[in-house]
Amino acid sequence: MRSRILLTVLLTALFVIASGCGNVKNCPVCGTTTADGYADIVNITVPEHNATGEPGGPFNSFDISWINSATHRDYVSDRIGLAVVVVDTNQNIAINAIQGSNAVTNAGNAASPCDPSIPPQVDVVGNFTRFGCRNAPFHLISGFGANGNFGGFPGAQCCASRANGVNPMSGPDGEEVTPDGKTLFTAVGNASVAVFDLTATPPTVLATIPTGTSADYDGPLGIAPCVASWNGEAGSAATCGDDRADEMAYDPVHQVLAVINGDPGLPFITFIDMSGVVARTSHCLPLVPTLAYGPYEAGFVLANYGTGAGYPFQGSGTAIPQPSTILDPGVAGTSFNPPSCIIGQIYYDGAGGKASGGAGLSTTVPVDTVNVTFPCPDPSNPHVFSGVSGGAVNNNPVLGLPGLSGITPIGTTYTIPCHHGPIIDQTLGTFCSQTAPGSNCAGAIAPAGLGGMAWNPNTGHLLLANENSIGITNIGNIDEIDPRLGNPNGPVVVNSFVVQNCMPTSLVQGPGNNFMVGCADHDGEAFPPNLFVIDGTSGAIISEITNVGGVDEIWYNSGDNRYYVAARDMPNGPVMGVIDAKTNTWLENVATNANSHSIAVDSGNNHAFVPLQAGGICTTQSSNGCIGVFAEQ
Repeated sequence: MRSRILLTVLLTALFVIASGCGNVKNCPVCGTTTADGYADIVNITVPEHNATGEPGGPFNSFDISWINSATHRDYVSDRIGLAVVVVDTNQNIAINAIQGSNAVTNAGNAASPCDPSIPPQVDVVGNFTRFGCRNAPFHLISGFGANGNFGGFPGAQCCASRANGVNPMSGPDGEEVTPDGKTLFTAVGNASVAVFDLTATPPTVLATIPTGTSADYDGPLGIAPCVASWNGEAGSAATCGDDRADEMAYDPVHQVLAVINGDPGLPFITFIDMSGVVARTSHCLPLVPTLAYGPYEAGFVLANYGTGAGYPFQGSGTAIPQPSTILDPGVAGTSFNPPSCIIGQIYYDGAGGKASGGAGLSTTVPVDTVNVTFPCPDPSNPHVFSGVSGGAVNNNPVLGLPGLSGITPIGTTYTIPCHHGPIIDQTLGTFCSQTAPGSNCAGAIAPAGLGGMAWNPNTGHLLLANENSIGITNIGNIDEIDPRLGNPNGPVVVNSFVVQNCMPTSLVQGPGNNFMVGCADHDGEAFPPNLFVIDGTSGAIISEITNVGGVDEIWYNSGDNRYYVAARDMPNGPVMGVIDAKTNTWLENVATNANSHSIAVDSGNNHAFVPLQAGGICTTQSSNGCIGVFAEQ
């Protein structure tokens, strides 16, 4: 018996050493733990990934993951497999891959079927886009036709690397599941959200909801001009449309989903009424439900819709030549077919204050043109449609404002609320009067993009991270947005909290009214490692943690009352940081590997699931990549 005990102790010690654990205390950059607490206990194989080639290659491009602890399922964005990988968090095994017809994982054979009432989507230059529902009359002359299934995700073939600046065209991106585990929201790279019914096998598509206009992935030049534009022009090329839908936050009480198209340029946030979709009573069809979502050319003839010679076009060289005035939102006769369940959008475009001749914002109109100086929505390219909000005010040639037309393809008018980001002090970043701004006040910008967000159930408001809100790079903000449900004038920003020496990338509610803010480095400027805990109502800083930073995603785990952070930009290498949410004190850092920026925790077993690129930490899967499972020992 004694020898067996000694052997067990020896094996345990060897396991701890092999896991990179030690007893070095207060070491924020060395990847060790305090009291030998956490270790990578098992690595999960991601389906159909390998080191050398087909199908897919290594699991080296992924995005957000989301765990529903009630069902013990982890949903992971896999941009190489072109799927959402589903992991059983009790058995630590991948059990499914939610996908479209273009998936690498399972070759699209398990593509999710679409409800037949959901029409396809039209991109920014008039082509059908394959990343929606491929219901009739969808067709591409390259050979893709209508099959009744979800088209799929753009993946990472063109734009996976953080370094090349075109991550905004990749996908899948954000993930979130309703608390009952029955509905999955997935953000897609073509500026849309796909909603899946998880009670069906395979999961059926309940809705595909554009938040903006899709890039022209299937035109004569493909995505190449847009890729080039993201390297220095913030994706403003005509063929780019809007960037990906990304981070999300769901309010289960009011069944409202907030989603950002948040990459640099003129990012925006969209509020979507998901009550009908979640209840399975509606599919958020476009205002003209029998026509495709998106922009329509001047002179569109309804009788030609979907025909080979008609509009929308069928890709692979048939799109409207660019530049063109046929789809220019400032030209009379262009029209748009937006989703029917959009509550409103907010654009971060610098409107108001200094940029508008001192004019303030208006909360009493549905579409705020700021004293007729700023369109809403405000596209990065004034000759390209953007967003899905706006109204006929933007189609008035007297005003000369670009933006959505406010006119459907059958000639009816509509108004979807559109407002601007907050007016803030250009030295301090503090919230100014929104109606009578001072001389040093101007509309917030977002050159580093928008970040994570979280609903505050104590106020009913959304808190949204703006990674860099003014021209001073060490100032970011957490904006408080009132969705104003039931108000026809739509959501508005009602406050803004300054976060200094931090690029706020992520936000999560902890216990009570505490919210943790994750900080990363600003583009080209490295900040010392830090995180903040703030009061969700006042914005007051409760605590600063300086032992870990360079964070992308954060998870609060109610099972052990701890925050878990994916700190990919720590000075000496990526780590998973663990913070006690009761005392707001750092506990330990555990080494992960390159670009480990996503994390989710199952509150039932307190295991943290971290997608990992190819590397030694994946052991037998080191050349393929894996999902690491970290647990306290």
